Amino acid sequence: MISHIQGKLVEKTPTEVVIECHGVGYEIHISLHTYSQIPDSENVKLYTYLQVKEDSHSLFGFADKKERELFKLLISVSGIGASTARTMLSSLNPEQIIQAMEGTLLGDPRQIDGLGGANSLTSKVAVISPSKLPGVDLDYLFVQVVVGKGKVSLTQTCGNLLAGVLPFAIETGMVKINAPTTSARINIVNTGGLCEVVLQSPNHEIATQGNAKVDGVVGTGSPIICNYLDTVGSTCGALLPTNQPVELIEGIEVTCIDNGMPIVVMKASDFGLQGNESKEELESNSILKQKVEAIRVKAGKLMNLGDVRDLTIPKMCLVSKPLDGGVINTRMFIPHVVHEAIGVLAAVSVASACVLKGSVCESVMQSPSESNLFSIEHPSGEFTVNLDHQIQHGELSILKSGVIRTARILAKGDVYIPRA
Repeated sequence: MISHIQGKLVEKTPTEVVIECHGVGYEIHISLHTYSQIPDSENVKLYTYLQVKEDSHSLFGFADKKERELFKLLISVSGIGASTARTMLSSLNPEQIIQAMEGTLLGDPRQIDGLGGANSLTSKVAVISPSKLPGVDLDYLFVQVVVGKGKVSLTQTCGNLLAGVLPFAIETGMVKINAPTTSARINIVNTGGLCEVVLQSPNHEIATQGNAKVDGVVGTGSPIICNYLDTVGSTCGALLPTNQPVELIEGIEVTCIDNGMPIVVMKASDFGLQGNESKEELESNSILKQKVEAIRVKAGKLMNLGDVRDLTIPKMCLVSKPLDGGVINTRMFIPHVVHEAIGVLAAVSVASACVLKGSVCESVMQSPSESNLFSIEHPSGEFTVNLDHQIQHGELSILKSGVIRTARILAKGDVYIPRA
């Protein structure tokens, strides 16, 4: 591994530099961000990453270690290669995102300065661009701001934010609007999954008014249909990363599952809980939170996620018998605070666990009234997932997962970022 190169700057372009070191000229690929940081002085130093392939060795250079770490994080995501990661870094500066959302690189849990809402649910960023993939319209990169830590994470995606991607793309001219509906295929960059999104656009205008109701969201809106076409195992590599419907971790039976969002499902009763506890009750239970985190860290390794102590996945889900006519009741840890409802892809993964023979859900769930419709109860109401699945010869296959969301444009303008 070549950690850095320091020497004479021989050539400099927006995409490449040549640095001579002890008589050898090293061609190094760079981003526009690094290009802007390289001084015109004769002697320069770049932090590097060596990509080794069967037919080539490519050296990538970075102005600082933070950019190199973000590059390594990007290429670890399924579907993102080195060239794509370099392009992203040319327009995506992690420090700028943190400063825009928190107003400081030091982290402020109150988020008084910046765009965030002092909560992981309201500190999210979507980076949208036209896709170069065949048959795909848009690329959607999700960035989670780790509130109060001065960090960002690219290891997961967000289904709620995905609902706003198509309206944004239409407004910015990336997608042509049609009537009476407009659809687009969206590549979920973080996981490599694919989603077909359909919105109402009568008279070639985006509809915002409607009767679609999303529990946990105030008011109603026009329905936006999200059909997830390729999300099974998108982060962990398989629907069941451990190859078993149940694992015993820290003395608790769990189901580790990934259908768009890696989650660990556990019965609330195994923790001495009813399952109907409030967000405040669960968050004030320090013993419970310590136990859940201990399970999460061990489950992460079993789910091919490695050391997850600094990651936002897997999410942790407590399940219990439904309280209001649904299939199952849930309480989500995301991962260190309790969700006021449930995330889109977390609900999809819970529904998938409900059709999995031998999962921890079997003993507490109720059969759905319609075979494909799964009403997932949460603290703010319920979330219905249309899970198109089949079981053949005892094997579960997920064909498509559909959900209904709402979204509307709130504001347009410029974000003013304080100088570091």
